[in-house]
Amino acid sequence: MPISLFFSLDHAIFLSCLAIHCLFGATVFWIAVQYLRYRRRGLAREAQLLRLPLPREDELPCVLVQLPTFNEGALIARIAGAVQALDWPHNRLQVQILDDSTDGSIAHSRTAAAALRAAGIAADVILRGHRTGFKAGALAEGLRHSDAAFVAILDADYTPAPDFLRAMMRPLLNDAKLGFVQARCDYLNAGENAVTYAQQRVLDAHFAVEQAARNWSGQLMPFNGTCGVWRRAAIDAAGGWQGDTLAEDLDLSYRAQLLGWRALFLSTIAVKGELPGSMGVWRQQQFRWTKGFAEAGRKLLWPVWRSRLSLEQKLVSTLHLGGGMLGPLFVLTMATGIVDLIFGQGPGWASISLLAFSLLGGAIIGPAVLMLTGQIMVRGSTLAFELPRLPRVIGLQLANGLANLGGTLEALIGRATAFERTPKSAEDGIRGHYAPRT
Repeated sequence: MPISLFFSLDHAIFLSCLAIHCLFGATVFWIAVQYLRYRRRGLAREAQLLRLPLPREDELPCVLVQLPTFNEGALIARIAGAVQALDWPHNRLQVQILDDSTDGSIAHSRTAAAALRAAGIAADVILRGHRTGFKAGALAEGLRHSDAAFVAILDADYTPAPDFLRAMMRPLLNDAKLGFVQARCDYLNAGENAVTYAQQRVLDAHFAVEQAARNWSGQLMPFNGTCGVWRRAAIDAAGGWQGDTLAEDLDLSYRAQLLGWRALFLSTIAVKGELPGSMGVWRQQQFRWTKGFAEAGRKLLWPVWRSRLSLEQKLVSTLHLGGGMLGPLFVLTMATGIVDLIFGQGPGWASISLLAFSLLGGAIIGPAVLMLTGQIMVRGSTLAFELPRLPRVIGLQLANGLANLGGTLEALIGRATAFERTPKSAEDGIRGHYAPRT
């Protein structure tokens, strides 16, 4: 290949990469616009759904509550206490503590299950003796032991309010095509330190703003892996839980919606959980999420385009799932950009404009808009309070993202990674504690 042709090709690839970055950056602004556009209508519809009648107490369906745990220690007592406090007939609750622990936490699970049984709730500890499929494998194993028509899933560090099931079940029982209902993830320790403060802003942009915008505008919406209730028929129809990605929640929710099942996000129903308390632990969690997202994208993009979704839904879903590929795209952009700068055509108006938008718009301004939207519209904060603190939050987010580029690269080459549990700082069960009734 002539050297001039090589540099021209490198320049074209560089510009193409920048254009793709800009497209992803524009998606962030699209999410903010959709949220503001549909917010009033979405919240009004949600209020209507939450007023739907439930059957009589003796006609309420049995609900299976699955609590997947791995080395959670005394934290299991807190979630068991929250489940016991749920406002649902105890004789119509079935609780499974799905414990894959390797550190002695099983004793805590057995104690928690015994307390639930003493309160009149059918509760079992399900042990597999292996970790095949990780969380997905544990959830699938639990389903083999139950025929309940509805399945609530709660991670051990989340504490639902007593009215959680009644709120979630109202729309499910009134819409036979509703596959799952997702509550908004909230946080117990957002004000603990600078890291948890930043995480709340970053995660609110996704779990409060983006989740609502996708759902209210008729796009496919991911399940968050916790704080939700599934219709068992939707899980089975979609092929059940599969452990071939680290994002089993995203994977199953997309497979179900591609079959025509609908999803619902309840913005006003918040379930509080625990954020990682240090930068290192946050980075570990984000590495797993980043890699799982990229694995799911690789698995689902072709089914999305083969589906009966509208063209708009296919494009939006592609940009959503393709977000896990930004790591390799960033590496390719840097490599081709350096070659172009040193040996090629050098910076021009096209490359400077695209680079400015992708860096300022997509990486800084867009995420900042989503964070501010979440804090002001959902949390009731003010622009004057948030703006001075925003640069530190953006800086931590960018540092975390750059540190986790390897997760996407591993997903693309198919390198398997074991599920690593996110350590919790409140493992004594004190923070947000619900004491089991005796």
